[in-house]
Amino acid sequence: MHFTVFTDYAFRVLIYLALNTERRATIHDIAEGYDVSKNHLMKVVNLLAKAGFVSANRGPNGGLELAMQADKIMVGEIVRLTEDNSKLVECMGSGNQCVITPACGLKSVLSEALQSFFKVLDKYSIKDLAKRGTTLKKLCGSA
Repeated sequence: MHFTVFTDYAFRVLIYLALNTERRATIHDIAEGYDVSKNHLMKVVNLLAKAGFVSANRGPNGGLELAMQADKIMVGEIVRLTEDNSKLVECMGSGNQCVITPACGLKSVLSEALQSFFKVLDKYSIKDLAKRGTTLKKLCGSA
């Protein structure tokens, strides 16, 4: 399985905010810290805010912060939010056109594997991803 850049950036935003709780961050701060596209991050932050993971405020005292504690934001939740329903093959989607679906066992095997995959992801939080604290802060330019 390969995650999209969107999912990668969602994790980067959440990790950055988890490591920088002493002040609100801006999209510019995060984009500069990770050397990534500010425009792409805006779309990611918008989705994270709509989903209730990030609090985004405008104005002089505005900025971004986690909307809940980092240990309450589970990795599996973020992947489910940002990935296209984790449709691994056509027959797992609503527009299935595969003629062998009724006789094929691929869908059930992949569904079982995907459930196991998410079971593992659901054990970890953003706090777990940001464990390395100071070292990670230095790497993303937020120290």
